[in-house]
Amino acid sequence: MQTIALEGRGDFSEWRDAARALAAAGVSPGETDWRIASPDGELFGAGALPGSPPLEKTARPLTVPPAFLPLAETVVCHTEPSRFHLLYTLLWRLQSDRFLLELDADKDVALARRLAKNVNRDSHKMTAFVRFKEMAGAIGGRRRFFAWFEPSHFVVARTAPFFRRRFADMDWIIATPNGTASWDGDNLLFDNRPGENPGHGDPTDDLWRTYYTSIFNPARLKVKAMQAEMPKKYWRNLPEADLIPGMIANAEASVRAMAEQAAKDPPTFHYRVRQTSNASPRGEPPPVQTIEALREEARGCTRCPLHCMATQTVFGEGPTSTPMMMVGEQPGDHEDLAGRPFVGPAGKIFETVLEEAGVARDAVYLTNAVKHFKYQPRGKRRIHERPNRGEIDHCRWWLAKEVELVKPRLVVALGATAFYALSGERKRLDQVRGEVIATQSDTMLYPTIHPSYLLRLPDEAERRRQRALFVEDIRHAWQLAADLEARQQGGGAP
Repeated sequence: MQTIALEGRGDFSEWRDAARALAAAGVSPGETDWRIASPDGELFGAGALPGSPPLEKTARPLTVPPAFLPLAETVVCHTEPSRFHLLYTLLWRLQSDRFLLELDADKDVALARRLAKNVNRDSHKMTAFVRFKEMAGAIGGRRRFFAWFEPSHFVVARTAPFFRRRFADMDWIIATPNGTASWDGDNLLFDNRPGENPGHGDPTDDLWRTYYTSIFNPARLKVKAMQAEMPKKYWRNLPEADLIPGMIANAEASVRAMAEQAAKDPPTFHYRVRQTSNASPRGEPPPVQTIEALREEARGCTRCPLHCMATQTVFGEGPTSTPMMMVGEQPGDHEDLAGRPFVGPAGKIFETVLEEAGVARDAVYLTNAVKHFKYQPRGKRRIHERPNRGEIDHCRWWLAKEVELVKPRLVVALGATAFYALSGERKRLDQVRGEVIATQSDTMLYPTIHPSYLLRLPDEAERRRQRALFVEDIRHAWQLAADLEARQQGGGAP
């Protein structure tokens, strides 16, 4: 019987070295006795085991599937005393059955995965519930922080790199009963000796109490779920923990008080969502005969959820007796507030391009493929988000009706979204840019870039080149539209 004594505090290399020596000597799992060495006792390696003859290494190679190493590195961090014997058993069996880890019903595999799951969960709890508190006396201009945490397993070393990446600009110590991790801006150090909790506080404790009080919802209180997700050993180290018993005790009274309050109308957003859920997502455009009537109908459009967050419908504008219509992607932040197309940063560039091309803005009809602003909130800003295919399809009815009423000889598609809305084809813009494409009606299609493309180009030289090409595209399109109009009025073929 070979006795192996390990320190057993999450160091994978000490188990790996011992396991290699035992397997190389042909020692089966049944001939091993894995033990945890006492803190003050001698730590023996597999090459010099107490009461066992020295092992002789052989040339027997060890092979394992790629999934074994991360599994073993995780299981070693568990506190289960039998984990070393379990891993060695798996290592031994893998030499004759390489696909062992794929057998989820195998008792050894199932137990290893369960232990690994516990370790990963404990590591996640550490990232979620470690609470740093500032220590007095900054060193070299760097503030110092301390945190006390009580994990169930040896997860300090495997989880500390997360805190190094996230809090690299401050010095910190995370002490636990299973060891300590520290970061000084250059080195991440570990100490396997149990740490101590000084129990100090800092001014942010009151902020945490205020925050927790404001988010606590007594109507959703589930004490058993709270206890399952947050054991007492975590709660007792958080400043807001002393508020929890009182909040639980007063939860029923708080719910009654909430029910007695007068009912309030839902926010506009919720009202619009409710309207959308009750509205049919499809249907033909209203039977209107003028652009003004169509614009009025579009004000109440609820064909897709985009209207819920937008300020208003941004419809097209311009003369209805023009040979050229220009279609962009969707309104932006400025357009959504103003209710007009092409008035934001991209619109300013567009106006100067039109001017250089010799085209007056009020001489063409301007609109967008999508009539509502789609965005993602980022603090106080609203960041443009590209509309998806379904949203474009919902708005194609409005666009088709605009084309039908304006009757332009040429429609300029500004960007890939507009090209898809007008043609139904998904092609790269550089494949069709500058081409004159016939449609099923008398209208011709002319694709080019959207003016916002110029805003996204980081290289100044390339931006100037693309701008010059864009000006030439608009000049060519305007001349082409005029020629088509002249041919039509002259009775010639378009």
